[in-house]
Amino acid sequence: MFDKLDALINRYDEIMNELSEPGVTDNQSRYRALMKEQSDLTPLVEAYKEYRQSKQDIEDSLVMLEEESDEDMREMLKEELSDAKKRVEQLENEMKILLLPKDPNDDKNVIVEIRAGAGGDEAALFAAEIYRMYVHYAESQRWKVELNSVDEIGIGGMKEVTFMIIGQGAYSKMKYESGVHRVQRVPETESGGRIHTSTISVAVMPEVDEDIDIVIEDKDVRIDVMRASGNGGQCVNTTDSAVRLTHYPTGIVIYSQTEKSQLQNKEKAFNLLKAKLYDLEQQQRHDAEAEMRKSQIGTGDRSEKIRTYNFPQGRVTDHRINLTLYKLDKIMNGDIQEIIDACITADQTAKLAKMNE
Repeated sequence: MFDKLDALINRYDEIMNELSEPGVTDNQSRYRALMKEQSDLTPLVEAYKEYRQSKQDIEDSLVMLEEESDEDMREMLKEELSDAKKRVEQLENEMKILLLPKDPNDDKNVIVEIRAGAGGDEAALFAAEIYRMYVHYAESQRWKVELNSVDEIGIGGMKEVTFMIIGQGAYSKMKYESGVHRVQRVPETESGGRIHTSTISVAVMPEVDEDIDIVIEDKDVRIDVMRASGNGGQCVNTTDSAVRLTHYPTGIVIYSQTEKSQLQNKEKAFNLLKAKLYDLEQQQRHDAEAEMRKSQIGTGDRSEKIRTYNFPQGRVTDHRINLTLYKLDKIMNGDIQEIIDACITADQTAKLAKMNE
């Protein structure tokens, strides 16, 4: 580990030297790449420098302990020594985590697709609530949300909704939300007061960068234009602005209607199609690397039941990490950071264990 850390320190120094050179901003793509690499390395470099200082503090305290005869001073030195040893242990764990291979998609924006599953209208109502939960969470992270398409039902539910979350590190947190979400509650329309179980599925896909080569042949896509339906402003129902794409090789169908112009909706639809094709490619790679899938928390199988929201008991249970929280109201209002943090910790622990095998 320390050979790797020393090499990264050298690389960091090289980057800092290059960034200090005159004319470094002349090549903007090179400059951005250097700034990104510098930003990624900074936490590790700072942790390693603090680690080396703490190791030096231990050595200094041991030398002073041997020479010191005053008991009060010795007690103070022993306390400093104990603190330095604890900090060294903490920093070793931090550096191991920082050295874990980073998901190249972590810094990207995400496209989220929520679909109502089993449960009819109740599933559609829950899909709308989960959509609002993510909007509130995105707002708490100072991220921007852009609605792409929505298929609403009359009582306030959503059969399907697709939207983009734009913000630094959105995928690094939102990727743990992929899977089947289950709700257990008494529907408002249920006169007998029986608890129903409904499900929705959530798919979280990284936005595809322009430098990623996703080839979509013209012959493989059918483009249909039509009038948008539902809420969307004065242009809805008056112009053929909605766009539907059908990708023949995969059977993927994309519908985009939230923009006023057909051109904008077409651009959104193609961006979503690229994201879905990229996600499909990632899923196939995960399937081929089964062991890697096993060492990750909730970033794989979309059919996996990941979470249950039990309204009568006011609890939310994440089945992947055996976490149960009795704060359903807060979670439905977007307070999901505790769940995401627990997923990240479990993911890192699993990867560390695999790395140490």
